[in-house]
Amino acid sequence: MPKKTYFSPATFRFLRALDRHNSRDWFHEHKADYERHVREPFIELITDLQTPLAKISPHYRADPRKNGGSLFRIHRDTRFSNNKLPYKPWQGARFFHERRHEIPAPSFYLHIQPGDCFAGGGMWHPEPDALKRIRAFIADNPDAWKRATRSKAFRERMGFWGESLKRPPHGFDPAHELIDDLKRKDFAAGEGFDETLACSDELLPWLLASFKCVAPMIDYLCAAQELEF
Repeated sequence: MPKKTYFSPATFRFLRALDRHNSRDWFHEHKADYERHVREPFIELITDLQTPLAKISPHYRADPRKNGGSLFRIHRDTRFSNNKLPYKPWQGARFFHERRHEIPAPSFYLHIQPGDCFAGGGMWHPEPDALKRIRAFIADNPDAWKRATRSKAFRERMGFWGESLKRPPHGFDPAHELIDDLKRKDFAAGEGFDETLACSDELLPWLLASFKCVAPMIDYLCAAQELEF
């Protein structure tokens, strides 16, 4: 596939302006800019990810549908939040397992935001049952977890995201060699990148290299949930 660019400085100008003028009236006035500079290039990137993502795992999907696909809605769900601003000043996409509706599954993820672009994957805030399965699997299969997350490539590129318990989880040996991993509440990792890369023709190859790097951890988390990778 020939290299091409997706996002541009106009993408980031729009998101910065949305952060400053976060209202429905402003968004409706500038919706054409959103479509042209944010949503359409993101949909094009998701489309171009379909074939190479299937090579990383045939069970993962880059879904370019405008609704219900990989792209997150830019509208915020304000029903249960103290923050009543109607829009997110960022755009993200998740690339999900084909069985995500049946079983909690890890995802690959891409986030575009001024000053905070990142990519990676895993399970963010897994439900209690899924979290128990991950911890039990790590306790029983420590060597495979170390191979997935302690490789030179992983350590050089990836950082873990999320929160951890202060004490060992109930039922696990405090002296376990992977106790710091067993304390995690989130099993997600990734790396940041800058706006220059986001606007360059290196974005897609960089993103695929990032997904390949985090893929052994995604594979491991799939195994913990008895999912194919």
